[in-house]
Amino acid sequence: MVNPIRLALADDHPLYREGVAKTIADQADFDVVGQGTTAEEAVQLAQQLLPDLMLLDISMPGSGIEAARQIAASCPVVKIVMLTVSEQDDDVMAALKAGARGYVLKGIGGAELVEVLRKVHSGDSYVSPSLAARLLSEMNAGADQAPGRDPLSELTAREEQILRLVAQGLSNKEVGLQLELQEKTVKHYMTNILQKLQVRNRVEATLIVHEHLSHNN
Repeated sequence: MVNPIRLALADDHPLYREGVAKTIADQADFDVVGQGTTAEEAVQLAQQLLPDLMLLDISMPGSGIEAARQIAASCPVVKIVMLTVSEQDDDVMAALKAGARGYVLKGIGGAELVEVLRKVHSGDSYVSPSLAARLLSEMNAGADQAPGRDPLSELTAREEQILRLVAQGLSNKEVGLQLELQEKTVKHYMTNILQKLQVRNRVEATLIVHEHLSHNN
């Protein structure tokens, strides 16, 4: 039997937190191992339990973003997902910069949240679609790129092939299986891709692909 995905969460609204915990715990492939209400408790949970996933609210006492920063620094194996009502661009960018792999709005349904958590656990990143366009606009505004330049032109054919599969939501392992490559080889390609595109993570790289496709349709 495959080991369940171990998850801890921190949110200062007990009714909401307990509801989310129950939704996740009802899944056969998840195990909710701890709950907290503050950033300090979240960091302690991560350090003591080393869960696979940490689900954090941004606005809890002590700041979820600060908790994410500390967890990413002290427990890099823990994948962090923010679950929040905040749609502020600054919060999205700060969370991703702090080390979050996912940014999910609290209006999400239970089944969809579980799928997002599974994807992040498998190595993907996720930002709620309603925020993605604004995030891309901010990236482009700050990017030092010539007008009309195709960012994908810097990539080799193989790198572009891998990036397009990642943009479809495939994990490194799934990309490797489809292209008959080792997972570590795909990771190496992704490192080069992020450097060439001058982005920090898979989310930003994926947004560039979607923007490229929309301009060419």
